[in-house]
Amino acid sequence: MITYDSRNWFHALALHRSDTFRKLLPLLILVGLFTWGVGLLEMKVLKLSKSSLVTNLPVMHSLLGFAISMLLVFRTNTAYDRWWEGRKLWGQLVNASRNLAVNMSVMVPHEDAATRSFFARTISLFAHELRQHLLSEKTRLELDQQPHPEIPDFDRSKHVPSQVARLMQQRVYRLDRDGAITGDQLIVLNTDLVQFLDICGACERIKNTPIPYSYSSFIKKFIVVYVLTLPFGFVFSLGYLAIPVVMFIFYVLASLELIAEEIEDPFGKDGNDLPMERLAIMIAKNADEILA
Repeated sequence: MITYDSRNWFHALALHRSDTFRKLLPLLILVGLFTWGVGLLEMKVLKLSKSSLVTNLPVMHSLLGFAISMLLVFRTNTAYDRWWEGRKLWGQLVNASRNLAVNMSVMVPHEDAATRSFFARTISLFAHELRQHLLSEKTRLELDQQPHPEIPDFDRSKHVPSQVARLMQQRVYRLDRDGAITGDQLIVLNTDLVQFLDICGACERIKNTPIPYSYSSFIKKFIVVYVLTLPFGFVFSLGYLAIPVVMFIFYVLASLELIAEEIEDPFGKDGNDLPMERLAIMIAKNADEILA
């Protein structure tokens, strides 16, 4: 995740590795060449600037521009909601880890160093394993209707975060059987432990349920068709000035779609994805400090 000063305009205007301009540059050049070709064809060969069809093109583009702007606003908001929900879930994991560590530090005496060390390790392990689980391609494709034999070790029977949570649950119930904790304390610890897999399941819901394909595909097709018809409407009034105008419109529309694509899956390795590794390290540090 990129941390920045929102008040620094010079930093915002700089080109970064994940900037959409870098990704769209080849397509921007193609759009510019296409607009130039349409302009050359119109001014040198067809000369249709006075036809009724040409007169009505700007009206059509105005109506479609409003429709596509509404679609892109909804698309971006939906993607940001997924990103923010992912951040809230990892914040909830931080809190659940701290709560479990604090309760264990109070309920388990200092003399039982083995139990305290065990929970310090497993709390940290759950965060790291959840991160690896969410980064895995097979997690993203769990609900896909198509088989994916090209993915090595695609075994649905193994769920590592569940196994880590099971280890912690077993240790808690063993403490209860040994009389190290009371029944009321068992209820408190069980409430803390339940949150771990609840958070894991909610993260999986975001990871393996993408925006519906038909909706995402339609927006891309809409943008392409809209931009490819713009030269036919602008070149008659702007001439070759239509080239930078069409390129800029395509840059704005396509950038919004690229931004939505990047943030709709917050559990990745892109520059704007969640800092899961740093959060897992922070959880491990907190657990070690509390249970030391």
